[in-house]
Amino acid sequence: MATRHRLSLIIFSGDFDRVHYAFAMASAAAATDRPVTMFFSGRALRFFLAEAADGAPGWAALAPAENGKTAIERDTELCSDGIGTIEELAMACVELNVAFFRCDMGVKASKLDATTFRSDLPTRSGGLVSFLTEAEKEDSQIVFI
Repeated sequence: MATRHRLSLIIFSGDFDRVHYAFAMASAAAATDRPVTMFFSGRALRFFLAEAADGAPGWAALAPAENGKTAIERDTELCSDGIGTIEELAMACVELNVAFFRCDMGVKASKLDATTFRSDLPTRSGGLVSFLTEAEKEDSQIVFI
């Protein structure tokens, strides 16, 4: 079987719908035996925030969806429509060996504290050089979201 082209996603937007769709795209590609790399930067890094003291998921800090609903409201709406939640899609990506990168520059530029990130995802910290090195494997296609 021929080597599948790697899909390398740069997730920069912090809009819930865009981050959710990035996970949907990544899990679909990985499910078809395509290697996938996800590189999070900018406001999309909010997905990695740990659970809040009140029990709210860290990704609730993502920007509202295009329809104006909060991240939690939109996730609930998608779930009721039979669409995988953002957590379900993220965990599917983990199970399908999607490579996760957090952009060091993005963490600094967003003034986030890396110690406040969730620890349940196998995420590598790195920069653009790390991402591009990973992306060039298997003749990658890069998509910016």
